[in-house]
Amino acid sequence: MQALVCRSISGVAKLARSPTATSGLASVSHHRHASHEADLVVIGSGPGGYVAAIKAAQLGMKTVCVEKNPTYGGTCLNVGCIPSKALLNNSHYYHMAKSKDFLERGIEVENVKLNLEKLMGAKEKAVTALTGGIAHLFKNNKVLGLKGHGKITSQNEVTVLGEDGSATEVVKAKNILIATGSEVTPFPGIEIDEETIVSSTGALKLKKVPETMILIGAGVIGLELGSVWSRLGAQVTAVEFLDAIGGVGIDGEISKNFQRILTKQGIKFKLSTKVLGARKEGDTVKVSVEGVKNNKQEELECDTLLVCVGRRPYTNSLGLEELGIEKDAKGRIPVNPRFQTVIPNIYAIGDCIHGPMLAHKAEDEGIVCVEGIAGGPVHIDYNCVPAVIYTHPEVAWVGKTEEDLKAMGVEYTVGKFPFAANSRAKCNNDTEGLVKVLADKHTDRMLGSHIIGPGAGEMINEAALAMEYGASCEDVARVCHAHPTCSEAYREANLAAYFGKPINF
Repeated sequence: MQALVCRSISGVAKLARSPTATSGLASVSHHRHASHEADLVVIGSGPGGYVAAIKAAQLGMKTVCVEKNPTYGGTCLNVGCIPSKALLNNSHYYHMAKSKDFLERGIEVENVKLNLEKLMGAKEKAVTALTGGIAHLFKNNKVLGLKGHGKITSQNEVTVLGEDGSATEVVKAKNILIATGSEVTPFPGIEIDEETIVSSTGALKLKKVPETMILIGAGVIGLELGSVWSRLGAQVTAVEFLDAIGGVGIDGEISKNFQRILTKQGIKFKLSTKVLGARKEGDTVKVSVEGVKNNKQEELECDTLLVCVGRRPYTNSLGLEELGIEKDAKGRIPVNPRFQTVIPNIYAIGDCIHGPMLAHKAEDEGIVCVEGIAGGPVHIDYNCVPAVIYTHPEVAWVGKTEEDLKAMGVEYTVGKFPFAANSRAKCNNDTEGLVKVLADKHTDRMLGSHIIGPGAGEMINEAALAMEYGASCEDVARVCHAHPTCSEAYREANLAAYFGKPINF
């Protein structure tokens, strides 16, 4: 996909900068609020929105980005990907120092203490730097940022509303791009106070480490934040309706290994269990659960309850209904392959349309969408979009799982390699996990890669690149990999898939 984008970009840029690129704008009415003209107005400044706005400006479009929150960056930068990764990274360092891990490495430390206030301060520093960085990028690329709630008030108009609901500014635009992202899905009957019963947002800013924490949901968000607080000293129990952890898309074998490793780390799991409700009694939260298969009911207690049952598209109050843009049953905006809604000059990307709710998926959609607006090709292979769970070890995958291939009736080969046999992982005393590669039995074309282990989130990008270019496992197996590196495990798994056996195992 990237090669297609690069090859077309010069032609796109020329077209975008042609005199027709800014023609056809609606005339601007004179109101007492400020008015602006634009080729493109983007509603939302999350990973999809801000990247789309910058790319559009780079292609010569006069661009405006409207953001309802005080800072740019959307959920990802403010209360999602970025702050959670800061906490995951630093809590891992604390856990290493606090546990016997350091002793095994010949590092003796005494009186290790957690300063939660400073830990949170480091997280906020990262968030502030990155959200402020978007404002700087907007300025450098001549993107006009407007603060307020963006509402589409006609096919070529977005009105910016203040906190009181009154119009503060109006943007007349040739094209409109909806990139409003998603919000936390509520759990029916459980009221979130962000103190003792928290969403992912509240779990990022707890003022003390709870003694006990219960997670409703053992998907990506729950396991990442559960790992943070488990490392910092909480006894964590994950309650999951499904019979496996890791959420949608994870390979079954990888999921089982993942659960085994997290259990060794101290996290408890209650799978095939549904939550009936929760109530607060003093400083305790009592959670009623029931077995999915045996209907056995019990009551669990905790200091903090983390509700993490997913996210839903943020598509309310955008003026869609008035324009005749209908949403599907999940609140998503239907679009065609060029990201157009039923109104051709109104587009949508990211969490508010179909597909996985991933920041990098939204970024790619934003780039190719605006290139399409400028006249270029529009193509994304969603099978080549990787997914990562940033626990330790990390879990990452791209392409099909074994379960997918069996359901599709595809004959395949499997190549595996454990990190316990990888020299760099041994040097680092970080050997949990494995690499698993799936290939077409007849053509050797790579169909999927699944990794649990050190640096999986970085390593999966080699797999994504290989799949994007239609590589075979032999192709990867014959590429020289630096030694000693953990990425050699990926090469070895491809050797196993093609030749039937790796070298070092």
